[in-house]
Amino acid sequence: MTENDYQLAWGIYAVSALGCLLACFYFTGWMWRYLREPLRVLAAIILFTPTVVDPSRDFYAPAIAMTVMDLLFKVSNDAWRSVADLLIYGAMVFAVYAVFIMLRVLLTRKKRKAHKDSQRQGSAHRDSSQEPELESELTLQQMLNLERDNQPAALVARR
Repeated sequence: MTENDYQLAWGIYAVSALGCLLACFYFTGWMWRYLREPLRVLAAIILFTPTVVDPSRDFYAPAIAMTVMDLLFKVSNDAWRSVADLLIYGAMVFAVYAVFIMLRVLLTRKKRKAHKDSQRQGSAHRDSSQEPELESELTLQQMLNLERDNQPAALVARR
């Protein structure tokens, strides 16, 4: 295999793997977020983890493809090396994902606390004022109905 063939094969595989990842994103879109995201991370790990085929020539192959070929055809004993690569890359990616989850949880808590504080301040401000604001208490449908009832019979353009 020449260098051009090798790069062409990796290019075709990369495009195919991106298509498979997009299909995974589509099929997991309806799921609960805490199930959907780890499944997507797992699919990315399985699709994009490389492993060394020939250490002397520095050729790589997708780890999942090498594992499946070795298990089905019993060609060589490289399945354990590719499974080890999958596990190592998986552990690293899930560690980064766990850090991302912790940051998101902390930021979400901070945002909720700030939102609750602003609601408390808003309700305290409303309680202190004697006159309730009529416009803020009406729903959008009620405002549209009032506008429709009060407009003249002529044709009026609205945005």
